[in-house]
Amino acid sequence: MENAPATVGVGPWEGVWPSGPHWDPDLLAHGDTRNVVDEYRYWQHDAIVADLDSKRHNFHVAIENWQHDLNIGSVVRTANAFLAREVHIIGRRRWNRRGAMVTDRYQHVRHHPTVEEFVEWAQAAGLRVIGIDNFPDSVPLETYELPRDCVLVFGQEGPGLTPEVHAAADATLSIAQFGSTRSINASAAAAIAMHGWVRRHVFGQHTIPQ
Repeated sequence: MENAPATVGVGPWEGVWPSGPHWDPDLLAHGDTRNVVDEYRYWQHDAIVADLDSKRHNFHVAIENWQHDLNIGSVVRTANAFLAREVHIIGRRRWNRRGAMVTDRYQHVRHHPTVEEFVEWAQAAGLRVIGIDNFPDSVPLETYELPRDCVLVFGQEGPGLTPEVHAAADATLSIAQFGSTRSINASAAAAIAMHGWVRRHVFGQHTIPQ
């Protein structure tokens, strides 16, 4: 006998319905099976996005998309978890959304056809471009004081950041590794870098002096 599928979300609202413009009558009536935190259960989608917009963090995330990198969806999902202000896709507009697990519905995603256009946008927005990759001139993420207003840029799985982004970056940071492989997965690197920003600017944890 096969196991019954696990229940996802919550069923119809029990008791008197709450009042307010952010509640979704259809979800209250039929239940909410979306992958959202309990705080947003039964909320309308637009109301959730508006509430997230009111408290998004100052960092942005960008990833180059020249070869339809499968990691992009996972990066978007992590950016939503750490409440990045925006995610930027550099290169091809189409990207694999499977790994995002529908979180792209709650995360602002902007497209830049070229590196040049992305860099111009970042400069106009007053954001420092911080690349994440293992280059000879990279400095350790673990000892670098990440700026509050910045955009963390990640390259394709395999080739990494393009020379154009490397040249345009204010700094390029490497992530300390202790095993036998030359690099870690791009989505894992993105999660580590985003969490580094959160530790510094949400929890006030300074890095070790260089």
